[in-house]
Amino acid sequence: MKIYGLKTCDTCRKAVKASGGVLVDVRENPLTQGQLEQFLAAFGEALVNRKSTTWRGLSEAEHAAPPLDLLAAHPTLMKRPVIEKDGRLWLGWGADVQAEVLR
Repeated sequence: MKIYGLKTCDTCRKAVKASGGVLVDVRENPLTQGQLEQFLAAFGEALVNRKSTTWRGLSEAEHAAPPLDLLAAHPTLMKRPVIEKDGRLWLGWGADVQAEVLR
């Protein structure tokens, strides 16, 4: 199981601890174009964290950019964690995701 997020993110650390998965820090190891496209296909606009400090620091012109371009330029804009297990993807670490991933 791979958990894509940030090593400084409390939620990502909780997911790793509970699941025993491997954390892939997207700041240190940016996602490939293919991975970004796969994640966007699965989650759409929900993948962009519009409540983050990074988002608030962007200009209006940057807010209007396509999500793929935004996430490629600013990996920390990705809502996290993105969990990949057995070819399936989940976004976040809510009770519903935990129930599916930890069984």
